[in-house]
Amino acid sequence: MSINKSYAVFGLGRYGLAVAKELVDNGADVLAIDNDEGIVNSAISDIPFCKCADITDPEVVKNLGISNIDVVIIAMANNLEASVMAVMLCKELGVKTVIAKCANEMHRKILIRVGADKVVFPENESGIRLAKNLLSSGFVDVIELSNDVSIIELDVKPDWVGKTLIELNLRKKYSINVIAIRQEEALITSIDPNIKLEKTMQLVVIVNTSKIDKLK
Repeated sequence: MSINKSYAVFGLGRYGLAVAKELVDNGADVLAIDNDEGIVNSAISDIPFCKCADITDPEVVKNLGISNIDVVIIAMANNLEASVMAVMLCKELGVKTVIAKCANEMHRKILIRVGADKVVFPENESGIRLAKNLLSSGFVDVIELSNDVSIIELDVKPDWVGKTLIELNLRKKYSINVIAIRQEEALITSIDPNIKLEKTMQLVVIVNTSKIDKLK
């Protein structure tokens, strides 16, 4: 898990609160911010570092120490103006990864244009799932099918490059089943086990959740 990274969550609605709580529950360092004092007071029992602040004010954001945060999640899809300001301020302060929640495709394009590194639609990606993705270092995506089984998309490891799936025998070594290979925009589901893996590929695999740590 990427618990060595620091996180900030702007906006503590249902989505933002779910992200923040999941990160905190997994031992991550999280700063949660909302401009509603009542919301902050109700969340502070679950999120120790919870602040009431206006994240559209440059001086406020700077004084919160956002420049020292690794990942900022902006969870205010119902307020595009505030989301745009927050994205721009975070990027200006040097935040490496800014993830923003959006309400529609138009908003997604705007948020990407002003600097968001990733934009999520809340109906397609739950707050808990986003948090699990952030915590799963080295994985491109994580989807829990059940408490026991997950689908994971992961980058090809450096020592896998140039080798075939037959040579690697990932099922035996990591207890995973490769169900697809992604290369750029193409998703290949009819897999040739003799194809040599490239560093630009990602593998889509099914794994028992208890075995995930073996992949890290």
